Amino acid sequence: MAKKQKKGFYERYVKVPQDVILSAVALILLSPVLLIVALLVRIRLGSPVIFRQERAGKDGKPFYMYKFRSMSDARDENGNLLPDEERLGRFGKILRSTSLDELPSLWNTLTASCSLVGPRALYMKYIPRYSAEQARRLEVRPGITGLAQVNGRNAISWEKRFEYDVEYVDHITFLGDWKIMFQTVGKVFRREGITSATSVTMEEFMGTESEKIDV
Repeated sequence: MAKKQKKGFYERYVKVPQDVILSAVALILLSPVLLIVALLVRIRLGSPVIFRQERAGKDGKPFYMYKFRSMSDARDENGNLLPDEERLGRFGKILRSTSLDELPSLWNTLTASCSLVGPRALYMKYIPRYSAEQARRLEVRPGITGLAQVNGRNAISWEKRFEYDVEYVDHITFLGDWKIMFQTVGKVFRREGITSATSVTMEEFMGTESEKIDV
């Protein structure tokens, strides 16, 4: 595995306090929006309004990420959940395209399990599928948004996303983070990169032909 990048002053002393302060302010200012979305989710999709998923955090340690529910529990005649495309209705698509479903993740940044900017937190099962270079994305706390999200989001390949993630790990700066946050706002308003070429979100990452990490 490549040598870890040495942390700069911003990453070492500023980034976490900045995340906590900004997420606290955002939760207060957006509390009316959170309440309205929660009510709509309860009416349209039922309970639970907020769901949690186990994701890989810094150094591959698991944590729970929180989001607003965006899919129904629709099942076939055998009791099996229908495909995502069928369970993600118009309301769910609006939540995802506007990133309103991500708002509860601000709690993750408030508790410092996540960052506002960083590689997206992915499933734990993906870790053994990473190449040694791709695994470097785990050197930092995951983020709600990141370099990959402002350069294509779900519309680019997994390999390209991981290239952006590692590039970010090696170049974490104050100005870089704020640039990504402002670019994210623009992407959300333009609703770009929500879906991949063949899925409503992104296909499962199955690994690449390159060497995987040992577990």
